Amino acid sequence: MWNDLNALAAQMGERHILELFDEARADDFAVQTQFMRFDYAKTNIDTATRGALLALADAAGVPARRAAMFSGEKINETEERAVLHTALRNLDGGPVTVDGQDVMPEVLATLDRMAAYAEDVRSGPITDVVNIGIGGSDLGPSMAVQALSPYRDGPRCHFVSNVDGAHIADVLRELDAKTTLVIVASKTFTTIETMTNARTARAWMLDGGGDPATQFAALSTAEDKTADFGIPSERVFGFEDWVGGRYSMWGPIGLSIMLAIGPDGFRSFLRGGQEMDRHFCSAQGTENMPLMLALVGIWHRQVLGHATRAVLPYDQRLGQLPAYLQQLEMESNGKSVGMDGQPLPVDSGPVVWGAPGTNGQHAFYQLIHQGTSVIPCEFMVACDGHEDDLKHHHDLLIANCLAQSEALLRGRDLDEARSKVADKFEGAELERQAAHRVFAGNRPSTTLIYPKLDLFTLGQIIALYEHRVFVEGVILGINSYDQWGVELGKELATALQPVIEGADVPADKDGSTRALVSYLRTYKK
Repeated sequence: MWNDLNALAAQMGERHILELFDEARADDFAVQTQFMRFDYAKTNIDTATRGALLALADAAGVPARRAAMFSGEKINETEERAVLHTALRNLDGGPVTVDGQDVMPEVLATLDRMAAYAEDVRSGPITDVVNIGIGGSDLGPSMAVQALSPYRDGPRCHFVSNVDGAHIADVLRELDAKTTLVIVASKTFTTIETMTNARTARAWMLDGGGDPATQFAALSTAEDKTADFGIPSERVFGFEDWVGGRYSMWGPIGLSIMLAIGPDGFRSFLRGGQEMDRHFCSAQGTENMPLMLALVGIWHRQVLGHATRAVLPYDQRLGQLPAYLQQLEMESNGKSVGMDGQPLPVDSGPVVWGAPGTNGQHAFYQLIHQGTSVIPCEFMVACDGHEDDLKHHHDLLIANCLAQSEALLRGRDLDEARSKVADKFEGAELERQAAHRVFAGNRPSTTLIYPKLDLFTLGQIIALYEHRVFVEGVILGINSYDQWGVELGKELATALQPVIEGADVPADKDGSTRALVSYLRTYKK
């Protein structure tokens, strides 16, 4: 199958995407549901290429693997775990079994416990919430709280993740210890960055006259450790090992989201995710949005060799989405061996990066438009914003979003560039000046457009990208749900901490590390 796709890429040669456009392409190369539209017409995928990509997905067993995931089979094979973050948003679906046991009663009971606790907090004196976590315990909730800020009617939520003391110091400096709730998010309650910050927050609260015994909650499965820390069981919300960290905001890790927008709002968010789950399981072929989003990604990265993809939300409140997707995609599919332990025959996932428009236009779009590397761009924009009195702002935002994808598609040739400056220059100088104004064009992009960034829509968007990761992982033959690549650095950091504090440098350390330690000891107070 890969050979077929490579052959199609070779046949494509320098073909311009514009050559593919006819009256039907805009609709034929788009997926539209009741709630959003995904446009991939501005890519060099034609009917034959799309057919080969769909055949690749079928050959990789995507439908069977999808059924296995939703039914609770242990598709995380290196850790012998099910992958059931989808169960956390299965509000009115059927039973989901793991090892013969329906997990849904416990999922729904935990959701009810969260709701009762959230209502209690929201009705009391708490003005601020500090969520202490890292990775999936931070990026998802932080991104979602910002995205859903128009719906916040509860306490202000703040997020601390970095072990750098500057992070927690800057957050706590502006807060009142007597009216702040601290949430410690760590499944094992041993994550060194999180627990270091949690101890600092507890000391701060005691110094400020707060009461950690009533103003701390934990999102963890280690009740013995949370009890030792002083957090009673009624304020501990656990989740099973079949919920991966970067997929966990749908359950207890999303408590900060629920505190911000309320239990009803949180359920609307879950229902958006559930709607995308249903679409992913039922829509066929070219009508399946997560499948087509993934196949576009496979075409650009594994077939054409484009090493990065830019995520460009034209929505200020989705400003943290690129960082969230960095973890979701790069930690999931940043692997070099397949399920069988053998090296991958193709490249693994791309580098994911981006920033909200229009800010990025005045930063890195220069490279996207005129740089030597092709960077597939993924635009997203809402038809309407929340600021009714600033509609002209949103109209300008949309115009910029659509213009950027059009500019990437069309470009500007030398003749047009000459015409732009012919009244100012002539001869060799005209040629030189015109050359600087040429845009190659023929650069691919997709656009995800939706009515408004509301609770339900955000749930759909996040689930859409989760399923994209799943499909790409199945096609690559990798396990998207482990993350062994984070272990080595953590182990070495633990071993180095005593050295930083003054212990002898082990003899096995390389010369660079030894020299850096020596420099630190010269200047470190």
